[in-house]
Amino acid sequence: MTDYLPHPPVEDIALPAVLTALGDETRLAIIAILARNGEQAMTCGQFLQFGSKTAISYHVAKLREAGIIHVCPEGTRRLLTLRRSDLESRFPGFLDTVIASTAAKLQSDAYSPGMLEAAQFAGE
Repeated sequence: MTDYLPHPPVEDIALPAVLTALGDETRLAIIAILARNGEQAMTCGQFLQFGSKTAISYHVAKLREAGIIHVCPEGTRRLLTLRRSDLESRFPGFLDTVIASTAAKLQSDAYSPGMLEAAQFAGE
């Protein structure tokens, strides 16, 4: 197993890639939960309420490739954190706006049933 996964350097994080990655409700829910969890890393397994292991791995890869999250392999686990400071330096205020909007949408009917409950309990 590799000890490193490629992440784009801060200067290469592109807005079109970020917007494309955030165009999925599952990925939005993942970043909302990571944001709520602060600096504490989470594992892919903590997001299984949103889909299978394969689906979560796919979503995590899309977020990593866009430069939104950092993924650190640790044994058989992958530790996930938001690249908050990197995104803030590239697009000031963008991530906070997306997270606030996502939190509001999680409370609306726009998300599948159970998404809000899953988001509320994932960080606990």
